[in-house]
Amino acid sequence: MTTVLRLALLASLLTVAACSRSGTTAAPPTASMTVTVAEAARRSVQREVVASGSVAAWQEMSLGVELSGLRIADVRVEPGAQVVAGQALLELDRRTLDIQARQAEASLAQARAALELARAQSARGETLLAQNLISGADHDGLRANRSQAEAQLAAAEAERDAARLRLGFATLRAPDAGVISARNAQPGQIVSAGTELLRLIRRGRLEWRGEVAEIDLPKVKVGATVELRAPDGSKVAGIIRAVSPGIDPKTRAALIYADLPSPGALRAGMFAEGRLAVGRAEVSVVPRESVVFRDGYPFVFVLGEGDRVAQRRIETGAAEGDLLEVRSGLSPGDRVVVRGAGFLGDRDLVKVVDGAGS
Repeated sequence: MTTVLRLALLASLLTVAACSRSGTTAAPPTASMTVTVAEAARRSVQREVVASGSVAAWQEMSLGVELSGLRIADVRVEPGAQVVAGQALLELDRRTLDIQARQAEASLAQARAALELARAQSARGETLLAQNLISGADHDGLRANRSQAEAQLAAAEAERDAARLRLGFATLRAPDAGVISARNAQPGQIVSAGTELLRLIRRGRLEWRGEVAEIDLPKVKVGATVELRAPDGSKVAGIIRAVSPGIDPKTRAALIYADLPSPGALRAGMFAEGRLAVGRAEVSVVPRESVVFRDGYPFVFVLGEGDRVAQRRIETGAAEGDLLEVRSGLSPGDRVVVRGAGFLGDRDLVKVVDGAGS
């Protein structure tokens, strides 16, 4: 093939290609997903302060005996038992104490007899002295004997009372009504004074002790209601009794104390999160479904011109039902993708269909 023919063929091919390109129409872009949208709205929501804490006994009393070296004869209660003030909880072996009490009674009887004799002798001495039949020194001796007998009687009475008191200590009684929370005593055990044998939650009364951040502390008031959630899912109401006047320098939080009149399934030692209602406020809200989390941050997709979406990072607040507060990142009237938001990317083209709030 000659050079002229080659050039002519190449020119023909270029002409055909150019005509082909000029006669073809580019295909329009297609939507990547069908979505529903909703408009960011203003709504009054309940403001809450969330605090973590634990349930504890209002007052837990450590119970023991005031005697040492005696054996436990009987323990009459188990953990969880409801008791009333004065109820017998534990009995010690009383045999030694009974003997000591009888000895004290016998000593008292002897002291009374001795005093009676000393008084009679002193009276006779008064008569004999008046008749000059005894000396003054003998008379003084009789009076001294009477005084000594009176003192011995007082000592015997005190010893009798002490023996009765020790006998009373052989029975450990509940100092107040409440619930037995722990038992560290068994029959046959030798006790020592001051050793804890039982613990009592006074009046069965529990409280919640929560930690509130210092920034939220001014919002918490005595008498306000706090809502706790029990392990079984039930809600338990508490009433704030006291707010600590100081803040922990390490955690920058303060303790609050809430009475639990009806603790339900809550028990001392359980962890519980508390929510304190602190008023209502007008805020911007969007459906929870519209918020997606990427790299640990919340985003929404805002519908723009041409049905393209823009990914926008937001700051979220409290949730109420299916709505989530948006503190920043959205403007009034912005339309955000609800259904399908989790599968979108920035600048994606979408097709909007009818849906809630569309």
